[in-house]
Amino acid sequence: MKDKTLQDKIVVITGASAGLGRAMVREFAAEGATVALLARGKEGLNAAVQEVETLGGKAKAFPTDVADPGQVEAAAAAIEAELGPIDIWINNAMVSVFGPLKHMEPAEFRRVTEVTYLGQVYGTKAALKRMLVRNKGTIILVGSALAYRGIPLQSAYCGAKHAIHGFFESVRAELLHDHSNIDLSMVQLPAMNTTQFGFVKSYLPNKPQPMGRIYEPEVAARAIVQVARHPRREVFVGYPTVQTILGNKLAPGLLDHYLAKTGYEGQQTKEPADPQRKDNLYAPLPGDHGAHGNFDAQAWHVSPQFWAASNKGLLAGALALLGFGLGWLVVRKARD
Repeated sequence: MKDKTLQDKIVVITGASAGLGRAMVREFAAEGATVALLARGKEGLNAAVQEVETLGGKAKAFPTDVADPGQVEAAAAAIEAELGPIDIWINNAMVSVFGPLKHMEPAEFRRVTEVTYLGQVYGTKAALKRMLVRNKGTIILVGSALAYRGIPLQSAYCGAKHAIHGFFESVRAELLHDHSNIDLSMVQLPAMNTTQFGFVKSYLPNKPQPMGRIYEPEVAARAIVQVARHPRREVFVGYPTVQTILGNKLAPGLLDHYLAKTGYEGQQTKEPADPQRKDNLYAPLPGDHGAHGNFDAQAWHVSPQFWAASNKGLLAGALALLGFGLGWLVVRKARD
């Protein structure tokens, strides 16, 4: 029987036109939620809405640049006026620049920070403004293993993800102080096969790629749906995420040297970059880009780590049953 927890909930997703955001739109719509889509790319937004409506769901696009707090506030007001009270708000929008800091312009660093970090701040603030009145609601911040461990060639993005984590901890403590019923969660993700690698701004000689084990965006989208259904403080998705975070706690200096040796080659394909390649840092690229990037052949469709973390009771029961069965076999063999 289908879980009705999210049926008819009003769910806001930023960065909803492509990549992980697009995958989340599909997953939440499949759960029966009404989805409000925020992003800059109108063609991608309209295509996502059409996908949902074709499947019998309900969605509406609100073209928004999350780096502008006025646009975010206006979108939140329009959503509540047109769709109803916001139940769940997911901060997902991001941009990045691939390249050493020495090559980046100050304006580029600022833009990554404004979208990837301040976009989550503005989204959280707009959601809280409405949820606090009702004393209920769920806000999810989309993070990364890079919220704990920076890697070379993405200093602006890593800095933004670190900032989001600090912001999350501060606001969560404030909500607890006020005895609020609003749930605030953060989901830390691994490398994913999303569209960003096709149009991220890059100073690299070769085409950029995700580093390490790659997951399809649906893996993260399903995890975020589960957090929306059953809120938890913080969730790690994918074994590489856990490995990176724990490894950085134990031996950060060793990781500095390891990433210095592997981080440059690991974030580039063997194919030279197109010098005329356009990027989406300041404006969306035309067209509908969907959810997946160009790495389907290498991408994992499931995360055994997240399944195990989400099904501890079932896993413990299975292990206990296995232990009982093995014990019974040992006793029987001893008697024989």
